[in-house]
Amino acid sequence: MLDLKLIARPLVSSGLALKAAAGLATAGLGYLVTLHLQFGLGWTPAQAALGMLPQVVVLLAGGALVTPLITRVGLTKAAWLSACAVVCGLAVYTAFGGLGYVWIALALACVAAGMRVVGVVAGTNVMRGLPPDRTTIGAALVDTASEVTTGIGIALSGTILALVFPGALTAAQHSADFLTATTYAGFALTVLSATLVGSGILRGRNSA
Repeated sequence: MLDLKLIARPLVSSGLALKAAAGLATAGLGYLVTLHLQFGLGWTPAQAALGMLPQVVVLLAGGALVTPLITRVGLTKAAWLSACAVVCGLAVYTAFGGLGYVWIALALACVAAGMRVVGVVAGTNVMRGLPPDRTTIGAALVDTASEVTTGIGIALSGTILALVFPGALTAAQHSADFLTATTYAGFALTVLSATLVGSGILRGRNSA
């Protein structure tokens, strides 16, 4: 049902890779942070929900950043910069998340800011890269890329947590092993997201 030649177009594959990276990072980080706040820092579920507010606030307010950024650097570079912000957010969580909530909040904000811009510009680039009579498939491709990597992000994080910390999560309270597991999971997400972003940037350059 899908013409794979469409995905091979540089702008299309670039936009899909960047959107996929953002979906992976947002879902994976959200999953890890929710557990980290409860089992790493001992927060209640309600407190953990409030702890996710930096991500929500930036996603809501980030719309004001999209137009100025696109105007200043153009669609393609805006996609690259925002996707790199997503990777930086994951890297911050991986390297410093164990040091306290301030770093976790910073990571959430970075990923959300990148996601907010990527959600617009990557999808636009996909549309630009398709033939005029095939643009209706563009939105489906963008949504699918994000949904698939959302599932991968959660599955990958959960698998690494289960492998490194095989005990019940209820026994993970303030456990150093649990924090180690979240670091490993964050590292895996960072590497995979960075690979997707790198691929997207290279493909985007081929379209220039």
